[in-house]
Amino acid sequence: MSFVSMPRQDLLLEIESLSKRKLIDREIVFEGLEAAIAKIAKHKYGEEFNIVASINRHDGSIHVKRLFTVIESPDAAGDEYDPATMLTVSQAKKYSANPVVGDVVEDSLPEPEFGRMAFQMAKQIISTRVRDASKEREYEENKDKIGEILTVRAIRSEYGNVVVGINQYTDTEGKLAYRAEGVLKNSEVIPGEVLKSPVGKDDAKEDPKGVFRALVLDVVRSNTGPQIFMTRTHPLFMEKLFIQEVPEIYEGLIKIRSVARDPGSHAKIAVEATDPSIDAVGMTVGMKGARIQNVINECHGEKIDVIPYSEDPAAYIVNAMHPAKVAKIIVDEDARRAVVVVTEDQQSLAIGRRGQNVRLASQLTGWHIEVKNEVEEQEARAKEFKEKTELFIGALDVDEMIAQLLITEGFRSIEEIAFIELSELESIQGFNTELATELQTRAKAYLNKIETDYLDAGHAIGMTDDLLTFDFIKRPTIMKLGQAGIKTLSDLADLSTDELVDILGEDNISNRLAGRIIMKARELAYDIKQDNE
Repeated sequence: MSFVSMPRQDLLLEIESLSKRKLIDREIVFEGLEAAIAKIAKHKYGEEFNIVASINRHDGSIHVKRLFTVIESPDAAGDEYDPATMLTVSQAKKYSANPVVGDVVEDSLPEPEFGRMAFQMAKQIISTRVRDASKEREYEENKDKIGEILTVRAIRSEYGNVVVGINQYTDTEGKLAYRAEGVLKNSEVIPGEVLKSPVGKDDAKEDPKGVFRALVLDVVRSNTGPQIFMTRTHPLFMEKLFIQEVPEIYEGLIKIRSVARDPGSHAKIAVEATDPSIDAVGMTVGMKGARIQNVINECHGEKIDVIPYSEDPAAYIVNAMHPAKVAKIIVDEDARRAVVVVTEDQQSLAIGRRGQNVRLASQLTGWHIEVKNEVEEQEARAKEFKEKTELFIGALDVDEMIAQLLITEGFRSIEEIAFIELSELESIQGFNTELATELQTRAKAYLNKIETDYLDAGHAIGMTDDLLTFDFIKRPTIMKLGQAGIKTLSDLADLSTDELVDILGEDNISNRLAGRIIMKARELAYDIKQDNE
């Protein structure tokens, strides 16, 4: 029996049942059925008429009406006059005792008969309304869950991806149903784990092998309904797991400062206590490792190092290199680079299998970390000392003793010598005002020559000063742009990110940095102000 041919009380019961099955407001089903009835009535009485249908929510009775707008006269309506939807005041008195211009009067029509074609039309309209309402309901329920962890159930595999059920419930027939479905792409599944679908997907009995937690990455509208993308490999997934497992993190007594993961294999997490009396690492790990073990189990046995965070970059990097013991560390804060020196027996542990340990430490701290043993570090220092000595001898025209004395005092570049306070040079043992002044004069002359040679080389290939003096990137990189045909700052500003990466090489520049360079060039070349990043 179809909706529209049911006894009226049965119609109300069926609408109620459909709204519960599809988890949508019953009013949406009523409106869909009313639209279907109005469409059928128009098909019978004329498409040109303004026909509406209504269903009484209490007794299920159906009312079909033709609506007219009351006008003063056809001439007054002008080009907008439509005899199918408009009546004059005198004509409207047939349907209303005291009509006035602007009123809408109703003409009750017999309920249309529902033939086979009408039934199909009604079914299609109702199905479309219900389907659209279900899609919108799914989107509205999940759009604000990005970044949240949900407990889901694997229900099937599609093209290597896992489709999961979200918000499981048992329907009126005792079968499992879900308020929405999400997708775990193959790349978002922890390597080595198998997320099994239940043997009988309609069986309400819980299958623990198919139930797990996942993080909502994104919720996107699409023609087929909302796409809910999930992950178990993202660092934020592990962070959220610790928030669930460690009450002190949830309450804000302990902060997670950073997470680095090699999913399914190894991870590092840096924590910091807001109260010095709290042992952030101990609280996170838990008694006998109970808290961290729950996270390890959820992450398919992934090994996790909990690292104490420090505002001191050197101390933070040393902590991040755990379990390796660091003998010495050399940091370059401007370049955010660090050389970690270890004994030979600790080198393989510091680097890790396939470079995993040092790579995770770099990701955790945001610093480029290089591991050297003590012999390699001594050789590197000796090489650097020799190169700096030769640079200072050639640039400043001094003997080896003075060059090495400057290096011993901590000078690493000609710029430092040229622009440091004169008193700093004068304070070096054996130096006086005359020698310090002469050294600064020679240093500045050397830098001026370097600048002149650089500008001359750029001009020789047709480059303009606005690009040559663009300080956002280094001089060798600017010359490489010039050799590639980028002659002006406007030329650089007109490049796309991909074009700049192609010119400089993927190994030399990231897409993000290339984009920032181009934005800066546009700001200077065209006076386009950018949002602060």
